[in-house]
Amino acid sequence: MRPLALSRRLALAGGIALALGLASAAQAADLRVGFMPGPYRDAFTKGIEPQLAKLGYTVKYVEFSQGVQPNDAVERGQIDANIFQHTLYLNATNQQQNFDLVPIVHVPTPPMGLYSQRHKSLASVPDGATVTLPADPVNAARALNILAAIGWVQLKTGVNPLSVSERDIASNPKRLKLVPLDAAQAPRSLADADLAAVQGNFAVASGLELTEALKLEDMTLPYVNVVAVKRGNENAKFAKDIVAAYQSAEFQRVFLANPVWAGYRLPDYFSK
Repeated sequence: MRPLALSRRLALAGGIALALGLASAAQAADLRVGFMPGPYRDAFTKGIEPQLAKLGYTVKYVEFSQGVQPNDAVERGQIDANIFQHTLYLNATNQQQNFDLVPIVHVPTPPMGLYSQRHKSLASVPDGATVTLPADPVNAARALNILAAIGWVQLKTGVNPLSVSERDIASNPKRLKLVPLDAAQAPRSLADADLAAVQGNFAVASGLELTEALKLEDMTLPYVNVVAVKRGNENAKFAKDIVAAYQSAEFQRVFLANPVWAGYRLPDYFSK
């Protein structure tokens, strides 16, 4: 009896050790995800990470301050994925920097808007007003499209969104003074300019409310942000798990229940 009892105890101990070992191995699955300032990390933390944790992932967050840095980090394998950009910007940096990154899923995205500390409405903005807008061509195109939508500028036909600039303005009847600057600096420019075209992530990060914008862009799908990975990883397990988490009913419930995310452009997979 005693040898049998000892054998059972050893078997039990071995089973426990195996279970602990498997749990430890699952917990050792680190996932490195890069972000720029803005709402995407918060949404990931609240709605995505809990789902990934159940699958054994440990998420490591990496913060960047300049737009090309998160893509460079994915390209070099320093992080597994990033969440901060739309596909037009991704395609532009792939082309300019010789990167090879691909989008795997769209994410809820706050639209770009025109903000002002000096004026309470578009009607009160005088002719000759100073407007700051992103310096990079892709997001400059978004700002110019907002200005075109309210009739303040007219763009030439057939403008390429990857290379648009002030040279593509056919007319400027309001005589706006357009000042390009780094997109991250747009919220600070509100102290000196009449208006600033602020990307949604930088607006949220700086404490601006989407409802404060004098005009929000009519955001189309190419400008809805994505999760990006290095080509070849789009079918990796971690990538598929991220996609499944974003497209889950659980993430939609978490996102839609938080009033701070009201006004976002939702991906097409969200239930209508």
